Amino acid sequence: MNATTALDMSHKRSTSVAMPAGRLFRAYVMEAKFETIRMLRMLGFAVPFLVLPFALYLFVGLFLGKEGGNARIVDQLFAGISAFGVMGPGMFGFGIAIALERDQGVLALKRALPMPPAAYLFGKMFMAMLFATIVMITLVIAGTLSHAPITAWQYLSMSIVNVLASLPFCAIGMFVGVFTSGKSAPAFVNLLYVPMFSIGELWYEMPKSISWLPPFSPAYHLKKLSLWAASAPSGNDGALIHIAVLAALTLLCSFVAIRRLTRVG
Repeated sequence: MNATTALDMSHKRSTSVAMPAGRLFRAYVMEAKFETIRMLRMLGFAVPFLVLPFALYLFVGLFLGKEGGNARIVDQLFAGISAFGVMGPGMFGFGIAIALERDQGVLALKRALPMPPAAYLFGKMFMAMLFATIVMITLVIAGTLSHAPITAWQYLSMSIVNVLASLPFCAIGMFVGVFTSGKSAPAFVNLLYVPMFSIGELWYEMPKSISWLPPFSPAYHLKKLSLWAASAPSGNDGALIHIAVLAALTLLCSFVAIRRLTRVG
C-alpha cells in the first residue's frame, strides 16, 4: 500500500463517520431524554429536589402571604427558596453522577460509542435545567396557593433567571465530579452545597460583622439576580456584577472540568 492509497482510505474513513445534521440532533435529544428519565426514576434524587422547595415555600407562605405588610419578605423568601431549589439538581446531578459513571466505566463506554462527545454533558445539562423548570413551576403554584403578593410578570422573570442560572451550579457539580470518586463525591458536593446556601443569605441576612462573606457564595449572586429581575430591593449593586460572577464561575469550572475529562477521563 503506497502513501497515496493510505491517504485516500484515511480521507474516506473521516468522511464516512461524519454524522448528518438530523442524526446529530437526534443523538443530543435522545441522550437528554434518557438522562432525564433515569434521574426521574431515582426517587432519592428526584423527590427531595422537586418536593422540598414546594413544601418549604407553601408552609411558610401560607402564613406570610395573608399579611399585607409582608410583601418584601415574601419576595425575598421566594427568591431564596427558588435559588435553593435550582442549585441542587445541577450540583448533585452532575457531581455525583459523573463521579459514579467514571468509576463504573460508563463514561469510557460512552466515549467509545458513535455519539457526539458533547451529547453526554448536554444530556446532564438539559436534565438539570428541566428539573429547575419543574421546581419553578411548583413554586409558582405554591405562591399562588399562599396568595403571595407577586405578579405574574415577576413569577415569569424570576423563573427565567433561575432556570438559566442553574448552569453555574452544573459547572460546579461537573468540576467536583471529575476530581472525586463515586464514594467521596456526595461528601464533597455537600461540603460546597450546604455552605453556599447557608452563607448566601437565601433565607436570612448575615450579621454585620460578617457581611463581607455572602458575596463569596454563588447562591448569593443568584438570589440578587432573581430579585433584580423581579424589581425587588436587591442591594446597591446592579445585575451586571452578579451576571459576571456567575458567568466567570461557569466558564472557569467548565474549562477545568472538560480539560480533565479530555485528558484523564
